[in-house]
Amino acid sequence: MKKTAISYLKENIKGLCLYIGFSGIFFVIFELYELPGEAVGYAFLIAGFWVLLYGGVGLYRYMCRRNAVLEIEKCIDSGLYELPVAADLIEEDYQRILKNLYESRLEIKSKGRIREQEMADYYGMWVHQIKTPIAALRILLQSYEEDGSESLRETVRDMKLELFKIEQYVEMVLTYLRMESMSSDFIFDVYSLDDVIRQAVRKYSQMFILRKIKLNYRPVNQKLLTDEKWLLLVLEQLLSNALKYTRTEEAGEKPCVSIYIEKEELVIEDNGIGIYPEDLPRVFERGFTGYNGRSSKKSTGIGLYLCKSIMDKLKHGIRIESELGRGTKIFLNFKRSQLNVE
Repeated sequence: MKKTAISYLKENIKGLCLYIGFSGIFFVIFELYELPGEAVGYAFLIAGFWVLLYGGVGLYRYMCRRNAVLEIEKCIDSGLYELPVAADLIEEDYQRILKNLYESRLEIKSKGRIREQEMADYYGMWVHQIKTPIAALRILLQSYEEDGSESLRETVRDMKLELFKIEQYVEMVLTYLRMESMSSDFIFDVYSLDDVIRQAVRKYSQMFILRKIKLNYRPVNQKLLTDEKWLLLVLEQLLSNALKYTRTEEAGEKPCVSIYIEKEELVIEDNGIGIYPEDLPRVFERGFTGYNGRSSKKSTGIGLYLCKSIMDKLKHGIRIESELGRGTKIFLNFKRSQLNVE
């Protein structure tokens, strides 16, 4: 209110100065002709009352117009066709320019959405098409593993490990493309957390075996309201990271990944290389690889970003603790307001 009144006063300051100037002229003339003071005062009183009335009505109309513009600002995406009636020709010109700019903006956004959809369709098609040769290659490797020598079997096992990594990167691309429409894909229900964990572990069982990494898993006996599909993607990505950065046996202690509950949070822990302290605050940023990612060339900087984005949309929590050279802990918090599920 105060800001609007000051703005209105500044906008009409020239008219006010003009009134004061004319009043001064009339006052001087009345004095020169020695007109009665009461007549002069009465005239100025009536003129002042008229100015206040005119200014009050003008201020009210000014406030109404400003409120109408502010309401349009709140719902600007719905259109600019409800602008207040232009007060003069210049304001009409401004409104026409504004509408032209708005229509140009809509056209640019429409073209952008079309390009994004075309890109998503292309990469979605690419992901599904590349799965076919990957599956065929897996079958060929399996036949070589069964019929070949021990050295060939070892080579085949290494190739299968790399093939599994390729599959994971392909799945990551597909998940990234689905991020924008993720919310419309949610199906919330009450699920057993152990069932979801076992699905993720089962998918990575071959990598545990090939890399000779031990799994310590204690059933958590917990149910939660969530979307199973997207939560499973998070657990799979976190297991993938744990396996990727866990030490090999030659590096010292027995490599191990642990899954357990600690203070109502699900913990996925590895005894791997750990994360540099200065990198910890940024590990959930898109594209951030940190020192480990740059040195080993293993990180895309997308995995943890996807995990954080999915957990945020599911209204779950995720945080990370790590000690360089000792390992990393990922904490998943599933606490939310209690809902009655029928």
